[in-house]
Amino acid sequence: MEPIDAGQIQQFILYMVALIFSLSVHESAHAWTSNYFGDDLAKMQGRISLNPVAHVDPIGTLLFPAIAFFTHAPVIGWAKPTPVNPLRWRNKRVANFWVSIAGVICNFIIAIVAGILIRILFSLNLVDLQIEGGYRIVPIPHSDSLVLEGAGQLLSVFFMLNVALGVFNLIPIPPLDGSKFWPVCCHQASNPGLKRSRGLVFFY
Repeated sequence: MEPIDAGQIQQFILYMVALIFSLSVHESAHAWTSNYFGDDLAKMQGRISLNPVAHVDPIGTLLFPAIAFFTHAPVIGWAKPTPVNPLRWRNKRVANFWVSIAGVICNFIIAIVAGILIRILFSLNLVDLQIEGGYRIVPIPHSDSLVLEGAGQLLSVFFMLNVALGVFNLIPIPPLDGSKFWPVCCHQASNPGLKRSRGLVFFY
């Protein structure tokens, strides 16, 4: 592994800010939607919150992403899973669909907002857009403004990270959201809420 310089530390901080916020929004969305359909289990545990303390998993949210960032290893991070009780949902099929997809929708919304802001900066001729690694969009400021540089990098991280989180979570493999979303979407489960509620509590 190459020596760590100040630039990498700065990028790491921006990456962790974006990751922790995005995962907090993702898990909070699951909790809020489950509560909307009648299950207050996650709400009672304080999970309808953007406070990172409610969602951060020391290993999955901090340690593994740090390893992945500095070693470029294909390591996947995660937040503390959100507990739900499907037995308490009203209209279980509809509830299962929206609770499953809520986090992914929020990730894509964050990506869209970040993309719009990057586009605005470009339209105002404040930045140029550069492609790094064949896929990463990086706003390059026209001035020496550290604020503009930091904002551009943070928006870039928010955009790429949330696109990746949204797409990854749609994969139909447990425990990812796609494993709960696609069966309902494709009408493969007659009553998914009850089918998986033998232990009463399910984790998103």
